[in-house]
Amino acid sequence: MLNFKNPNFYINRELSWLQFNTRVLKQAQDTTLPLLERLKFLAIYGTNLDEFYMIRVAGLKKLFSAGIIVSGADRLTPLQQLREIRHYLHQEQQVVEHCRTEILKKLEHEGIYVKKYNDLSNQEKHKVNIYFKENIYPVIIPIAVDATHPFPHLNNLSFGLIVKLRDTDNEAIERFGIVRVPRVLDRFVQIGEGTYVPIETAVAQHIEDLFPGYTLIKYASFRVTRNADIEIEEEEADDFMEILEEGLKLRRKGEMVRLEMGSNADDEIINFFNRHANVYKDDIYKFHTSLNLSSLWQIVGNKDFAHLLSPSFKPKNLPPLDSNDNIFAILDKQDIMMYHPYESFEPIVKMIQQAAKDPDVVSIKMTLYRSGQNSPIVKALMDASESGKQVTVMVELKARFDEENNLIWAKALEKSGAHVIYGIKGLKVHAKATLITRRINGKLKQYAHLGTGNYNPSTSKIYTDMSYMTSKDEITNDLTRFFHFLTGFSKKGKLNELYMAPSQIKPKILSLIHNETRQGENGRIIAKMNSLVDDDVIRALYKASQAGVKVDLIIRGICCLKPGIEGVSENIRVISILGKYLEHARAYYFKNDASEVYISSADWMPRNLVRRIELLTAIKDEESKKKIIQLLNLQISDNVLAHELQSDGTYVKVKADDRLINNHKLLEEYVNKISKVTRKESSTNIHQLVERLFIES
Repeated sequence: MLNFKNPNFYINRELSWLQFNTRVLKQAQDTTLPLLERLKFLAIYGTNLDEFYMIRVAGLKKLFSAGIIVSGADRLTPLQQLREIRHYLHQEQQVVEHCRTEILKKLEHEGIYVKKYNDLSNQEKHKVNIYFKENIYPVIIPIAVDATHPFPHLNNLSFGLIVKLRDTDNEAIERFGIVRVPRVLDRFVQIGEGTYVPIETAVAQHIEDLFPGYTLIKYASFRVTRNADIEIEEEEADDFMEILEEGLKLRRKGEMVRLEMGSNADDEIINFFNRHANVYKDDIYKFHTSLNLSSLWQIVGNKDFAHLLSPSFKPKNLPPLDSNDNIFAILDKQDIMMYHPYESFEPIVKMIQQAAKDPDVVSIKMTLYRSGQNSPIVKALMDASESGKQVTVMVELKARFDEENNLIWAKALEKSGAHVIYGIKGLKVHAKATLITRRINGKLKQYAHLGTGNYNPSTSKIYTDMSYMTSKDEITNDLTRFFHFLTGFSKKGKLNELYMAPSQIKPKILSLIHNETRQGENGRIIAKMNSLVDDDVIRALYKASQAGVKVDLIIRGICCLKPGIEGVSENIRVISILGKYLEHARAYYFKNDASEVYISSADWMPRNLVRRIELLTAIKDEESKKKIIQLLNLQISDNVLAHELQSDGTYVKVKADDRLINNHKLLEEYVNKISKVTRKESSTNIHQLVERLFIES
């Protein structure tokens, strides 16, 4: 009998994530994409890596420091993982720098230039000098470092210059200093429409203005990364909001886990800095290009060069949501399944806004995880509360890197009179759900929205997610129980038609996989998610594969399962889709289950299945079910954006045959076609268009 605990059957979580970010980097290397689109992926790569170091590497360092050697199913210790990560990233750094240089060189032919100060014309230097005097000098911070001036605390992602100076009155006296460049300043000084000057090269020309009486000997730019994971001891505080506010302050003071240095940095400068910072030598990265890849967003966002990005797509309202009909009247007749961003997120916003104004609405209950800034949904909830409706909002204050924004919204909602819940002790609420109750002819009628993504209109234009809207009693009754669980003290929290983590989703997923396993070669599973890490789920999938079940997994990011192992996982195929849109939906198909299709807020990771409040929804509406199955089949047929996972943990781009199948492009075309169908045509014809699209693919 096979030992499914064999570490060779599993891919390390952190190394799998690095492979994911490498796939993002490959998008930046793709010469078929427009130049600014490629630069955008390079910025995403850098942003991803910042968060990886702030959270994952910082966590491994803490485990190592604590002497903990317990590891995942792959059995790598924290120290082994840190060594692998550093080796991987130091090797990949050369690829990153080459890619950046190549893109910027090609952008010069389009009128976009990134130039150091010394490479500018005299006229351009004059413009930069004026800009420095008016915009940089008043806010920049020169800091002497000596016996009477201690080395300053540098906040997370601080950027600046280390300078070595000589006293003009006594050349024997040499000193070090630091120039902090505040985040309020742009990373590049822009001249005209398309010339960008790295701010450190402009600052370096004015060091003697910042340190009068000294001349500059040498300088190097630096950027620091700190542990940014907030640890909140909920047992120790009565006021969770107060604790969170304190935690956000501490984030800026976490242990330094990475140091990035510019190409000018020599051993003397690095050693001076590291005497105070104490960063491990292999966590110091010296770049020959300017630091902070995420700052490339400043160039990508130049509207004068929008033609160098992929063509934008305007999400559509499809029938029956393309009319001015009341959404509640539509949901009285049928369920609605939407696939964003191809289908507009506007109907969800409209539903909340209509509920806020509708005199028949008596209550609105909602979970908010990442709502974004200037949220029309939160404003509608505030309006509803101020008009006397009962508004209950679960605002998850522990949504990583959105804590501060959520804190602001939570206070505003409370001020408007809404009942705000700040989370459940020990669990993060990640479910996406809305429940609206109306009084019609003396009776209460409820309407629900369940989604795979956040209530954020901005990200809904770039994330692929699914939205299910219904007035079915079995769903709305369960959502009532769900919200009672959030607001009350229920220990069971068991639902009848929906499934809730941490108690119900994992057993249900394992049961669904086991049911397909019993069917042997007649079994079929297609599962789409962001990450697959949970050991028990992976073992269940291995057993399904051994029984002959054909399994297709569409996993954008981390996948710890190894496909293609002889006698274990030959029947499992894993692909990752990366393209114009960020794949974020969670949807599952089990051929022999009565419901067949499910959508969820949860990935198959321990944190989602056992440490969070999540929801899994069975889709019983036939038209909605059919739509999801078609979408899943289209994605597993993709041969343009898909990369296939190999048994050694690497990914290989899927080879295209005679017909190119880019699911993002095809879905844009399909939605454009449907949006032109007249309202006189039946919904059957619309679904036939979907079928025809897939058949053609």
